[in-house]
Amino acid sequence: MYGIARAVGAAAADSNRTAFRRTEKKYKLYKAPTKPRQRRKDLIKTDLSNVVDFDLVLKAFNGGGETPPGVFRVQCGFGRPVFCFEDRPGFYFIPGALTVEEQCRWIRESLMDFPQPPNRTNHNVMYGPIHGLFDAVRDGKVLVEAESSDTDSHSRIFVFPEGSEDAGQGDSRNSIAASVLLRKLRWTTLGLQFDWSKRNYDVSFPHNKIPDELCLLAKKMAAPAMPLEEEFRPEAAIVNYFGPSDMLGGHLDDMEADWSKPIVSISLGCKAMFLLGGKSRNDSPIAMFLRSGDIVLMAGQARECYHGVPRIFTDEDNADVSHITSQFSCKEDLCLSEYIRTSRININIRQVN
Repeated sequence: MYGIARAVGAAAADSNRTAFRRTEKKYKLYKAPTKPRQRRKDLIKTDLSNVVDFDLVLKAFNGGGETPPGVFRVQCGFGRPVFCFEDRPGFYFIPGALTVEEQCRWIRESLMDFPQPPNRTNHNVMYGPIHGLFDAVRDGKVLVEAESSDTDSHSRIFVFPEGSEDAGQGDSRNSIAASVLLRKLRWTTLGLQFDWSKRNYDVSFPHNKIPDELCLLAKKMAAPAMPLEEEFRPEAAIVNYFGPSDMLGGHLDDMEADWSKPIVSISLGCKAMFLLGGKSRNDSPIAMFLRSGDIVLMAGQARECYHGVPRIFTDEDNADVSHITSQFSCKEDLCLSEYIRTSRININIRQVN
């Protein structure tokens, strides 16, 4: 009786979830129950047969085959195939848009340069601006709270001490390894800085311009979604960092003034699953794979669609990162290789005004 009641309760709970949430739950990473002292946890196998794989779509197209039902190629004069969904206008998928060299370049910059102040990260609230995080990871350093000479100051200052002999000093409650900080890095902002507490762009925050070459890339890739004779203006970017069990719940990107302009979203690192819903959370989302080097554009009506990332694939058979890690083979790049082997980075670039 208890088992029947439990099953009925679970079914009732599932029926109360939105279509988007049910799909998130379906594809989310779960681990099978284990016996005590059993070290290895097996992942619960998920049916992925209904997930759109644009890598296969592209191969079929290049071989003269047809696109799957509901998917079509856009005839826009772009230099590479661009695919859309018939029932999601304003959404564009550009598979394999970046070369391996370009992927490695933007992974490197996302970890070494983009988190540098004055760009803000999720660590700012706790530790303030952190300079040289990736170099500190390479050197095995520890961030420690510095003693303040100003007894009236309530602000806390954290630094990476010079010299390895200082790296382990200080109260352990007020210190954290650089490698842990890197793994806990969740976002950084480029260009105009986004204020997550107020959910708007704050022009009063100090900021640098988005790097010129990233701007050029965004302008080039945004072309299929832009109105005729208009050019995309990259003004802000949010870089998201995903660890092995991270996900991004269903949401809207609705803080920019003109939704006719696309968000240019660049995927780097481990393969992920992307859900593209409708204008209501009750609309069933389309599931698709995102691989390193893929670019997604969302403009117009697609800006009103809920979307999210319920899962990234970090196991060796499904991560699809061997072509990247092989490029990070020299000693200086070992930290890059170790990080991206089980992580995903997403750079999404926006025109704010």
